Amino acid sequence: MTSNSPIGKKSTASARSVGSVDEKLVDLGSGPGYKWRVNAGHVDMAMPEPSPVPLTIHAESQLITLDLRRTAIVVIDMQNDFCEKGGWVDHLGFDYAPDRMPIEPLQNLLPGLRQANVPVIWVNWGNRPDLANMPPNQLHLYKPSGVGIGLGEALPDNGHKVLEKDSWAAAVVDGLDQEPGDIRVDKYRMSGFWDTQLDAILRNYGIKTLLFAGVNTDQCVLTSLQDANFLGYGCVLVEDCCATTSPDYCTQATLFNVKKGYGFVTKSDQILDALRTA
Repeated sequence: MTSNSPIGKKSTASARSVGSVDEKLVDLGSGPGYKWRVNAGHVDMAMPEPSPVPLTIHAESQLITLDLRRTAIVVIDMQNDFCEKGGWVDHLGFDYAPDRMPIEPLQNLLPGLRQANVPVIWVNWGNRPDLANMPPNQLHLYKPSGVGIGLGEALPDNGHKVLEKDSWAAAVVDGLDQEPGDIRVDKYRMSGFWDTQLDAILRNYGIKTLLFAGVNTDQCVLTSLQDANFLGYGCVLVEDCCATTSPDYCTQATLFNVKKGYGFVTKSDQILDALRTA
């Protein structure tokens, strides 16, 4: 009896695919991480990830060795609204000078990391003009009395909308150059991981360790680092590449808690020294 069932029969498509196994395989996948290799008849999911490039750095509270091929630096909120005259912090009457302190260390550190093929990821507030994804508790956080200039509202002196995507207010401060190969991620809360593409991008790139920089140390930097820790990333706070306009005890508490519970603390010159001698 002849069966019409396809089970046990080699289809024409299957025959063609077997014959194409030796054809050239093409890489599929963005970034330097895990990729598939494919052709018309073959999908190779077993491609090994790149061999590690270890880098040992002096840190607190332990010496650490990371893999440069699985490391990225996340630079948070180095934006005009926080770091520049005429920005939101300046308008509120606070001294924005402390938030500028990471600029020079980052100017020195980022070229060395890029040369080592470490991805540079800029994570910045980039709110929708209609603030449709901002609930009242977030609006209250930055306008607690209901008066004054809050998220998305125009600064009276220059008309720039506070932390609105594609505005001057949300742009990265002058002095920190963004390269074409850098990655940009908009965020809508203090943490750069909340409701953003950051985690998906990092996993797609095969990243396991994150260096953290930016402002404010005790707020957006810390909450992003905490979420990264909870997601399983190794977290390293680059102390001199972070700053805050908060009182000094906030910085000291952040450094203590990072070393105690969330990761490690180092400085940019320790990373650069390690890169030079690697």
